[in-house]
Amino acid sequence: MAEVSDVITFLGTAGARFVVTRQFLASGGAWLSLGDTQLLLDPGPGCLVQATKRKLDPSKLDAIILSHRHLDHCGDINIMIEAMTGGGMKKRGVVFAPADALNPDPVILSYLQEKPEKVEILSEGGHYKVDDIYFETPIKHHHPVETYGFVFRTPRHTFSWITDTRYFDSLPHYYTGDLLIINVVRLNPGAPVDHLSLPEAKQIIEEIKPSAAILTHFGMTMWRAKPWELARKLTDETGISVIAARDGMRFDLAKLG
Repeated sequence: MAEVSDVITFLGTAGARFVVTRQFLASGGAWLSLGDTQLLLDPGPGCLVQATKRKLDPSKLDAIILSHRHLDHCGDINIMIEAMTGGGMKKRGVVFAPADALNPDPVILSYLQEKPEKVEILSEGGHYKVDDIYFETPIKHHHPVETYGFVFRTPRHTFSWITDTRYFDSLPHYYTGDLLIINVVRLNPGAPVDHLSLPEAKQIIEEIKPSAAILTHFGMTMWRAKPWELARKLTDETGISVIAARDGMRFDLAKLG
């Protein structure tokens, strides 16, 4: 019998418009293979290409989860819904998204909203289930559109993903688990954008104290500063294993011991 595992495949690590539109880094989101359940998170531009390149079959998806409606997170959501539903011929799978992704100016096309088995609206403090995988959206983030991060619970692991947001004092309180993934767009704080910076990510990691942390969703300032070197420095400074995600990187949560 094959060993059951929880594996995250990064289909892209780009954040912010310039890195995405120039495709300095891929922007396909992440594929979560959690036991027998296949979840897709934030299918940005190029997701379909990146998934098939990694031999990940979109027709096997059980759910697609959208943190918010910005294009770097949702650019490929329509084609991925169509792929999940067999070209719209099979009513299968679940789509989870904030209400403003569905109306009045939908990023999920109206005709495709009828194709999955179910569409569930994400909300603050929400609890959701796909097979034996549970996840929560504990707090609404500080971002220009309705945005949520996630706490995922599998029979084997708990891990959190802090998506796009401006830092606020209670943010670390809502996220827990063996692994913490953080979208870190900015190298330095203070820019007039609602995104986390590297010092803020360090503060969050030190407060939550996960077994390991992964940085992703890099803007231009982070990319130019070589995030793999920044991650090594954070590991030294915090005493916690910090990794910079790479396009196509597979992370098996069994590595957490």
